[in-house]
Amino acid sequence: MGHFKQFAFKKFGYADFSPTIGNLFSQPDFSGFVKIAFVKAGVKAVIDFKEYQLLQDALFFINGGQYYQFDETSTGTILYYNRDFYCVALHDAEVACDGILFNNVYDIPVILMDEKTSAEMESIFKEIKTEWQEEESSMEEMLRILLKRIIIKSTRIWKKDHRVTTDEARQEVEFSRTFSQLVALHYSKHHTVAAYADLLHITPKALNKRITRYSDTTPNDIIKNRIILEAKRLLVHTSLSVKEIGYKLGYDDPSYFVRLFTNQADNSPQSFRMQYQRESGIENQESR
Repeated sequence: MGHFKQFAFKKFGYADFSPTIGNLFSQPDFSGFVKIAFVKAGVKAVIDFKEYQLLQDALFFINGGQYYQFDETSTGTILYYNRDFYCVALHDAEVACDGILFNNVYDIPVILMDEKTSAEMESIFKEIKTEWQEEESSMEEMLRILLKRIIIKSTRIWKKDHRVTTDEARQEVEFSRTFSQLVALHYSKHHTVAAYADLLHITPKALNKRITRYSDTTPNDIIKNRIILEAKRLLVHTSLSVKEIGYKLGYDDPSYFVRLFTNQADNSPQSFRMQYQRESGIENQESR
């Protein structure tokens, strides 16, 4: 069952996992919400075609427009909110609405928790549910404070897991976040490392050096992966033709787009679409 509140333009809600939660979030009205999913161990999750077998309790940070699927047997809670509800000032960039957990060039943000951390997080989720019952005038601010606690604690865990412990490392993470934001904004227009280097006022060589300092993934990989991810989304969640998808992603030559997709995905666009439909059934069960 979902619980939802609106404070002027600010929207916030939560829903406990149930067999029907996919139906709740499959509605178009939910597609633009940012979501934080607390999921207990022992189930499978799929976020944008990447599969996770959860051996530990986990937190997933899901941007608006990302597709996800959780097993029907999943237990836990999903929080969902719009940017008007939570988007902190620039001096708190790491934990902002577009912070490390929501714009990350290295991986889909997931926090795997030990027993102690999971209990601490679960306690905050319970506080949110308790606050829901109070109907106090300060409820909106208290919900925002509790949400920020989840994001701050999760950001600290992510930084520790990724050994972001020095000022230099923090600067590089912030740089990668900026690059990630640019790719998210311009992937259908800018397809080259040089284009993003120009936006960042550095050379392509310098951009490559900074992004690969903490990862084997190159800027070109990140750009192409984002383009192919959007192509996959459009292939399986829309009825657009391969040619139309290519145009939408900025490719005037359909054959070039097909070659690019095939090289990156090891499958042609049409074959990918047909394979996905066969594996998931004609009726798509993913929600967003």
